[in-house]
Amino acid sequence: MLPRTRTSAVVAAAALALTAGLAVTGAQAAGSKSLPGPAWTAAWAASPQRASTGFKPNWSEDGFSGQTLRQVVRVTQGGDRARIRLSNAYGTSPLHIAGATIARTKKGAAVEEASVRRLTFEGRRSVSIPARGQLSSDEAGLDLKPFESVTVTLHLARTTGPATFHAQSFATSYRAQGDHVGDSGAGAFDESTESWYFLSGVDVSGKEPGHGKGVVLFGDSITDGFASSTDLNRRWSDALAERLTKAGTPRPVLNAGIGGNLVLNDSAWYGERGTARFGRDALSLPGVGTVVVLEGLNDIGFSESDTPTYKPAPEVSTGELIAGHRKLIRAAHAKGVKVVGATLLPLGGSDHYGERAAKVSGEFNEWVRSSGEYDSYVDFDRALADPADGERIAPQYDSGDHLHPNDAGYRAMARAVDLETL
Repeated sequence: MLPRTRTSAVVAAAALALTAGLAVTGAQAAGSKSLPGPAWTAAWAASPQRASTGFKPNWSEDGFSGQTLRQVVRVTQGGDRARIRLSNAYGTSPLHIAGATIARTKKGAAVEEASVRRLTFEGRRSVSIPARGQLSSDEAGLDLKPFESVTVTLHLARTTGPATFHAQSFATSYRAQGDHVGDSGAGAFDESTESWYFLSGVDVSGKEPGHGKGVVLFGDSITDGFASSTDLNRRWSDALAERLTKAGTPRPVLNAGIGGNLVLNDSAWYGERGTARFGRDALSLPGVGTVVVLEGLNDIGFSESDTPTYKPAPEVSTGELIAGHRKLIRAAHAKGVKVVGATLLPLGGSDHYGERAAKVSGEFNEWVRSSGEYDSYVDFDRALADPADGERIAPQYDSGDHLHPNDAGYRAMARAVDLETL
């Protein structure tokens, strides 16, 4: 949803398979098995997208060649061992990683020198990931606390071609010419962007156990954190993780939002449809126990815009949208994962608004509240509505486009969740 103007090494050598209409990884499709090792929990995640222009300049279409990429993420679970997950899901040729490190973040592109750990992949410092493949590094001994920022650095010595990436990170990533994978300082990293590239997850193991399995938030740009403050971790996923910890029930919270994503249709800019990517981006994350689904405003709203960024923009009925959500519910239950539905936020005054969209949104929200098909639900529609006009986001929560919350609005979303339902 956007205004008008994210074991041992396992490489997926096959294309993504479909199970019950939902994507699973190539490794799963090929029947790959993890070697014995620590029990991993996803501590951070981002949903992969194919290379695209996007609303802000990014490096995905050009890719990388003879460069070092440095990316900063914040984990919501601690541990004494860490590994990374890399994705070449939309690559058309093998991706060569010449070297990689993980370290605690110092400031900007700088890292704590004593914390730098060289990463290996089945014992090797360099590795190639097949086109459409994914890979996990070996474990590295690194003490991390919940809400600590970590920096992942990749040396991309060969030409990558278009890069699998996550378009809108609301966090700064850095690039340097040459090999600077082991640098602790920021001096060489003189280019920056607000996207993540190839990095799809950071997992932890060991101490700092949570009080429950991971919670995945699945959706579009509202889940992704559009209009939240860059580099300050103010998405609603961040706010929910912080609230769980303050309540004495810490759990990792993983963000599986993609700006502009739709439940029912694929998009070159906005990722594969929700029903296709749900298995890969939510259900397959290590340690997941609950998924919260907030998605559908783009399906019903893009057709209302005078200048839609997604074309063609078909008119989607309430029944069609509900049918898509039922696929997500069935897939989650088949994996033994609890699935929580969310009502769509008010859209009055936005470029997604129109009589038809308002009608479908109202009918869909009533289905979420009353059908009982989701295991439970959270009512964002009522939590963020303007008391003076229920079709609009309350002014104190509105980022200005009448569609996306601001930082305060994302905190209000986290407060709206009954933690017991997770």
